[in-house]
Amino acid sequence: MGRRRGVPTGLLRSHDAARHPRHCLLGVQARRCPRVRHPRRSARAGVDPGASAGAAPAPAPGSSAGEHLQTTLLVGHRNAVAALDEQLDREAFHGYRVIGTCLPTDQFSPHADAFNGLPVLGGLDEVADVVKRYEVDTVAVLPCPELDGPALRRLGWDLEKTRAELLLAPAITEIVGTRVRIRPVCGLPLMHMERPELTGHRRLTKELFDRTAASLGVFFLLPVLLGVALAVKATSRGPVFFRQERVGRDGQTFKMLKFRSMVVGADGMVKSYVAENEGNGVLFKLKVDPRVTRVGRVMRRYSLDELPQLLNIIRGDMSLVGPRPPLPTEVEKYGFDMHRRFLVKPGLTGLWQVSGRSDLSWDDSVRIDVRYVENWSLTFDFMILWKTVGAVLRGSGAY
Repeated sequence: MGRRRGVPTGLLRSHDAARHPRHCLLGVQARRCPRVRHPRRSARAGVDPGASAGAAPAPAPGSSAGEHLQTTLLVGHRNAVAALDEQLDREAFHGYRVIGTCLPTDQFSPHADAFNGLPVLGGLDEVADVVKRYEVDTVAVLPCPELDGPALRRLGWDLEKTRAELLLAPAITEIVGTRVRIRPVCGLPLMHMERPELTGHRRLTKELFDRTAASLGVFFLLPVLLGVALAVKATSRGPVFFRQERVGRDGQTFKMLKFRSMVVGADGMVKSYVAENEGNGVLFKLKVDPRVTRVGRVMRRYSLDELPQLLNIIRGDMSLVGPRPPLPTEVEKYGFDMHRRFLVKPGLTGLWQVSGRSDLSWDDSVRIDVRYVENWSLTFDFMILWKTVGAVLRGSGAY
């Protein structure tokens, strides 16, 4: 299974650093040891499962030194290991370089030494030996019945004889920040999850901020709005604004405003270009769309066509920051998880916009929308607004 391109999440690095240091491994650590900066093992391709004990895996040819990375061994069942490996690969700024995995003996063949692009370095009863053999810095253990309380405790004792630190990855994902607490109860470290902050005074504060900021935005950007409106009217036939039905909070529909960036009747032309669709399977997108006008290309490049949505915010249909407002036809294809996004208003900008926009896969779009809803806070909103400036100037994924 090939590696897929990850979502840029520098924003989440800032958010998590302030609120929770390692959100993808909400760990109970057996002990803390300083991060070891090894110039070795900068690529998993250099790990040889048949290497002799004590031999450090060599880096792949042409790879960087990887001086600030902790070599990491993933322990658990195949699906859980694959999911965590992909998440760590997407969010490499956490400093973990996965070099291999240990799986239950019934989940890999002795003749097959790789899984999901990872070397299989041993079974669940060989974790400590693998750590010593490859001088592993971090062992990440995922929930599995074979490593119950006593077995996990013994593994921790075995790892005390090495430099490796032990991280326990919970089954719950995409939960970060102040919602997570470790509470010792009867000798058990229980993870307590707070409810998401979607109601009460925080929600009222967000709505007040949204409408005030949108009103000020319309006032100060009035010359820009008038200039774009004149450009649209002067260069193509049809109305200045494009109104489209979108789905908002609680599944209620509303008319979203945009400056018209396409020729009149563009919606009716979609069937003609279905074969050329470059979207993610749910969204219809063309990088070079013949329906887009000359002025429309410039507007889309700098997201100027989205500015009329400030009026939607003032009316209360949208928020400055939130999930992308979907079409009713898209909602019909939603799975259960995706309906979580209707707990909040859609946004003029959001994680989707600052993380790649139309370049994202559908799975990534679902993941970051759910992450936003689960971890919403005013601080998070301000960070997204700040990142939006850079995303607009770069124009990546804007087509």
